[in-house]
Amino acid sequence: MSAEKATGPARLRAARGKNPGRSRAHNRRVVLDLMRGHGQLGRRQLAEMTQLTPQAVTNILDELIAAGLIEARGRLKSGRGQPPLQFAINPDGAITIGIEIAVTRMAATVLDLGGHPRHEEIVPLADSGPEALLPLIAETVARLAAGYDATLMGVGVVMPGPFEIEGFSGVGPTTLPGWAGIDAAAELGRRIGVPVSVENDANAAAIGETLFGSGQALSSFAVVYFGAGLGLGLIADDRPVRGAFGNAGEVGHIVVAPGGRACPCGQSGCLERYASLHALREALDAAGLAGDHAALDRMMAGQEPVLMTWIAEAAAHLSPMVAILENVLDPETIILGGALPAPILDAIIARIGFAPSVAARSDRAVPRVIRGRAGPMAAALGAAALPFHAAITPRLELSQDPEDPFVTGETA
Repeated sequence: MSAEKATGPARLRAARGKNPGRSRAHNRRVVLDLMRGHGQLGRRQLAEMTQLTPQAVTNILDELIAAGLIEARGRLKSGRGQPPLQFAINPDGAITIGIEIAVTRMAATVLDLGGHPRHEEIVPLADSGPEALLPLIAETVARLAAGYDATLMGVGVVMPGPFEIEGFSGVGPTTLPGWAGIDAAAELGRRIGVPVSVENDANAAAIGETLFGSGQALSSFAVVYFGAGLGLGLIADDRPVRGAFGNAGEVGHIVVAPGGRACPCGQSGCLERYASLHALREALDAAGLAGDHAALDRMMAGQEPVLMTWIAEAAAHLSPMVAILENVLDPETIILGGALPAPILDAIIARIGFAPSVAARSDRAVPRVIRGRAGPMAAALGAAALPFHAAITPRLELSQDPEDPFVTGETA
């Protein structure tokens, strides 16, 4: 894990509870959200912050303790009378597992209930088709879960988009072959036996930056994600923007150089033909240079001309896209992140020519473009956060009606 990555979510806003005749599951999420954001809290504090009745708070705390999700942490020293008992998240109470499927690798991470990464691993892939990957994912989840004496809340899986678009999906070296028509969430859920959420890699990376990286203090931002291709993850008012069919942010196939390099999608001059990990490796292969992460670090340190030429070209094609995103979305900032080493991302940012846009304000609190801090594991971390936040927080609203995997009931 990158040393500059935060170890857990630093900014969490809790919603109010719903008192009479409303969702008990929602109220539990509100209480857990407050505990993750504030640490130890007592019954009175929780009642005041959630606007739930003291009895409702007591009922929720009892249920969460019984489920192993929270624990008593002793009494807070105060003035007169009995010091109030404090409660906090039990980080060992549950885990989630995130899986990122890329063209040539699979990354896996484990998060505990406190939102802290417990394990990360990257496995090279010779075959990224479903016949090979579905059993591999199931085996990986079973192996990782066996290492923890905790409830497995769910599994998040992320993969490159776009999803189920005729002429785009599964086409070319930056996409996954053979996945068209496969309900990955249902198939993996059947094999694994817990809820499985599926998301595209750029959206998951935006969630990862929200919880662990440069988006922790932001509410609305965009993440330009360098995977094998190029994608865009969007967070607006603390919520991911997916679009009607889950394909919002497919900027990689926007034509930026009409008549330019042929793209497997059938167009010419697509953005990811110039600004993506695959485009960089094409340039390096043509020069007989290695394109692995360690080699990229060495080349950047030595200012390798082929790499520096690619950086300048990528920045030139990203520059107008930055202004378009600013004018259309009005984000607080645009984050560049993904599989590229941090020094290369910094070099691209330094070479972006900023065109006039609505973002050209003198009172900016954040630069127009910044580097992500969640690192190359951003998408895998975001994947692990999918079931984590669907189960325990009202924020991000990662599913419309998330199943409560621990306790049931209609009201609180």
